[in-house]
Amino acid sequence: MIRIYHRAGAGRPVRVVWVLEELGEPYEVTVVSKEDCSGPEHLARQPLGRVPVLEDDHGFVFESAAICMHLADLRPEAGLMPPLGTHDRALAYQWVVFGPAELEPPLIDSAMHRESDPKRAAKQGKRFETGLQVVAERLGDEEYLVGGAFSVADVMISSVVSFAVRARMPDPLPQNLADYLARMEARPARQRAAEAISALSAAR
Repeated sequence: MIRIYHRAGAGRPVRVVWVLEELGEPYEVTVVSKEDCSGPEHLARQPLGRVPVLEDDHGFVFESAAICMHLADLRPEAGLMPPLGTHDRALAYQWVVFGPAELEPPLIDSAMHRESDPKRAAKQGKRFETGLQVVAERLGDEEYLVGGAFSVADVMISSVVSFAVRARMPDPLPQNLADYLARMEARPARQRAAEAISALSAAR
């Protein structure tokens, strides 16, 4: 049984649970508190005290992008990553990494400093919007980012776009990204994942 460690209020674990729901893979979610995250037990799982963390019979894996790609590789027949050695596979890696490397840092920095340091927030916001425009141009009028099919790349990128909407960056979204996000959030597996995480967080 796969176990996912999650902290109430954290957004990234939803990505992992979404992939698990797409795969139909059994899993359990353990909710840890902020205090738990700084304790020795969780630090043994994730040395920076963050979530998500995956635990299986072989040990622990952290970083949501790595976890999602690993899970997709467990069930290659599900098609959540293109075949190994193909150009589409390389593009999937590209966009999976692009989300946390190029989009999330300036988005989070801008949102965090909007009131305390508007100049910094504006600079980081511009950096984020430049990266987001790259996604919008790649997507064009297509439904998915890679190879005309839903993949882990869409999980990663759409989850960042979802956070951008909550942070009102930019307002409004380019129309093709708004339509893309609506398609992603309408997926039954995405809805089940969000409901599961929300229920567990509330119970905690």
